[in-house]
Amino acid sequence: MSITPLLDVRPEPAAALRTGRPVVALESTLIAHGLPWPLNLETARGAEAVVRKEGAVPATIAVWRGRPTVGLNDAELEELAAAQNVRKASRRDLAAAVAQGATAATTVAATMALAHLAGVRVFATGGIGGVHPRGRRGRAATSDVSADLTELARTPVAVVCAGAKSILDLAATLEVLETNGVPVIGYGTDDFPAFYLHSSGLPVSARIDSPAEAAALLSAHWALGGAGVVLAQPISKEESLDAASLAKHLARAKQLAEDADVHGGARTPFLLARLADLTQGATLQANRALVLANARLASRVAVALAGGA
Repeated sequence: MSITPLLDVRPEPAAALRTGRPVVALESTLIAHGLPWPLNLETARGAEAVVRKEGAVPATIAVWRGRPTVGLNDAELEELAAAQNVRKASRRDLAAAVAQGATAATTVAATMALAHLAGVRVFATGGIGGVHPRGRRGRAATSDVSADLTELARTPVAVVCAGAKSILDLAATLEVLETNGVPVIGYGTDDFPAFYLHSSGLPVSARIDSPAEAAALLSAHWALGGAGVVLAQPISKEESLDAASLAKHLARAKQLAEDADVHGGARTPFLLARLADLTQGATLQANRALVLANARLASRVAVALAGGA
């Protein structure tokens, strides 16, 4: 199935979309850049298995050899997980990857864009990008803002996540989302989750407590002409990291990034990798746990949207 000449929607998600069955988009940057081998492949397969168990169809998205692809097969997942130097594509990078015949893992922004083109309305990820804090070299806090926030402001896809990554300025991130009219909805919580942490202490714009409530809110938002929605589910308290310990390790990781003058798109993967080292893998296990939990919730919401709950 090809909804646009460039987009390759694989047979299983294509058939589901034609018949109104629930489909959940999954991003590929987590596989190529977010987690190390073989945890990346185990997590990707685990997320797809969770989606299927909940009655939806998984659609992992990437640019595969020059074709924006919705629904990588298992062999492609494994190849992507094992590959070295895979491109990281945000929305701005999609055309270059296509024109140059490249394989590229898609960020939240790029995955949202391709999911929307395919007709997929619900997307599960770990955490969205946001506003990076001010660096000691004098870069303004608003000079490094993730394209994820812009995409949420213009693309009608629900992003199920554990909030924004803990390395970010979460208050500034929420302000940008508010300015752009993006609802930040807490699932079972009044506080915005902080990825590895159960709570940031910052409020969400509204709270819902069931997939049916989420589906009703999303339907109303889109009927009113709204675009993206952040559906933020906190990591479980059992899997959440200790806040004081994480703050100490994050300060060290940021210092290492400053010393190496790492910024822009390379900063987030650098910080996450350093945190994994400094926490002896605790952040990796937390990341895996929250990804699977978000895939489960996204599937339930997609089922509810499709009229199955």
